Amino acid sequence: MLPLVLAARVQRPARPGRLIDPQIEAAKVARTAIGGVATGWLLYSYPLSRSAGSVLQEKFVEFFLSAGVLLVLVPIALATFVLCARRPGPAFYRARLRGPLSALGALFGTILLLLLAGPAGSLMMADFMGAAGFLLNIVFAAVYTFALPFGLASVMYGVHHTFRTADVHEVLPPLISPALVWAMCAVQVFDAPPVHAPLPVRLLFLIGPPLSVTALSVWELRRLRVRYGLTLRSALGR
Repeated sequence: MLPLVLAARVQRPARPGRLIDPQIEAAKVARTAIGGVATGWLLYSYPLSRSAGSVLQEKFVEFFLSAGVLLVLVPIALATFVLCARRPGPAFYRARLRGPLSALGALFGTILLLLLAGPAGSLMMADFMGAAGFLLNIVFAAVYTFALPFGLASVMYGVHHTFRTADVHEVLPPLISPALVWAMCAVQVFDAPPVHAPLPVRLLFLIGPPLSVTALSVWELRRLRVRYGLTLRSALGR
């Protein structure tokens, strides 16, 4: 369990004094649970358009693709947010970038480590170093055994917490999340549906996730504004 616990610690926002609203957190959990139940119902109620293994593999690809989108989107959003803030905002927010940078850096480092310690890297090391390479491959195997679950958990927690952007400001996660889900919706438009379902059902499951995430984000931003006085304009000092 150590890789999973460590990934959660690295990817979970941890800025002292960060606002945590129990109702917002509960709404996010409820939305995820409802989405999971709805997806299970869809796969159970209609025949699959391809093998179960292919559908599962496609979902894994979409999951990692969403992490890839965030790896590009989060740095752009953070840079834009810091640059658009009025003084002394830029210096103030740059000091808070440690959380997101550590989350992104941990995932990047894990990917590189998996490439180095994976089967391809181990074979190359054995060819070039002989017996020493064999001993080093034992070390690589141990590293790979730890890094693989750590990387998978980092992707899961990173997507859930939008790579700790809440450590910079609380309004950033609800602003970034809709962009992610709409980008994934655009990708899914060109994919074949996983089940043979009627067109209205397919459209509902295509548009439902981004609409629900967008609605939840709008509600979260409104709650932050009404109850706590936190807005994007005030965060930027404008």
